[in-house]
Amino acid sequence: MNKKELIGRVAEKTGIMKKDVEAVTETILEEIRETLAANGKVQLMGFGAFEVRSRAARNGKNPRTGEAIRMPEVKLPAFKAGKLLKDAVR
Repeated sequence: MNKKELIGRVAEKTGIMKKDVEAVTETILEEIRETLAANGKVQLMGFGAFEVRSRAARNGKNPRTGEAIRMPEVKLPAFKAGKLLKDAVR
């Protein structure tokens, strides 16, 4: 399911117009992005949590040349599923 399909299903189930559901969806996603960009955490009880995790700097190799390179620390968004979501999927 993509975002457009999700918006359509939510609009159908709630009786709210698609454009209004789309505006709310975009606002929610924007708030999640902004919170993560500020190193925050978004926790939706029963669903899961979005957070920023750091991957430490490490040594690597250029696969073409075999040359050793230093890869810097990076911050990545991560999602951890909540208990209700895990149980629903099982």
